[in-house]
Amino acid sequence: MSEKVTPTGLALLRVPFPAHQISRLPKPTKRQTEEVKANFKAGIRCKECGQWHHPDVVHLDYVGHAALTDRLLEADSAWNWEFAAANQDGTPIIDKDGGIWIRLTVCGVTRLGYGDAPDKTGGNAMKERIGDALRNAAMRFGAALDLWHKGELHVSDDDKGPDMITAAHIANITALIDEVKADKDAFLKYCKLNAIEDMPLLQYPSAIKALEAKRKSS
Repeated sequence: MSEKVTPTGLALLRVPFPAHQISRLPKPTKRQTEEVKANFKAGIRCKECGQWHHPDVVHLDYVGHAALTDRLLEADSAWNWEFAAANQDGTPIIDKDGGIWIRLTVCGVTRLGYGDAPDKTGGNAMKERIGDALRNAAMRFGAALDLWHKGELHVSDDDKGPDMITAAHIANITALIDEVKADKDAFLKYCKLNAIEDMPLLQYPSAIKALEAKRKSS
């Protein structure tokens, strides 16, 4: 019976992180962020991540700076990183989008990483840029690649926003509202919408069901 080989070096970076080293990161859409900025009470204290944000925010799994640093040290105690572009005083050059590029070297192999810090300023912004860039560069070595894959899928879907109802759906709902003599404003309040056109496609079946229930009870 062959002995189990323990991964070392670069191979160790590809080993999945244990559950206790994985944290939850909220990823609100632009609209969700603006809603909470406009009305603080529109947010909630989240039980998953402990932050205050919109109640419908999607959460992503991510590995924090300490856990990643520990893994890098296990793989190569001499690992290091540097800014890919720096000013004469050694400070990093920040691009037009507020991000920085770094070079991460592990076991003699160097790969690039990019990090930014949306909506943050000062020292906290720079720390977040560096941490984000390190995670991004480590991902190119395979570190937490499974989490990055799931995360990018979520972010892509979230940025696009949900599929919305079509003109045919709108016409059907409007006709039902008229048929059952429902209060349109009350219906919109029930659906938590400003207008019927704002209804996500996933909400359409429940909205129709509510109107049909009113028709049956009439």
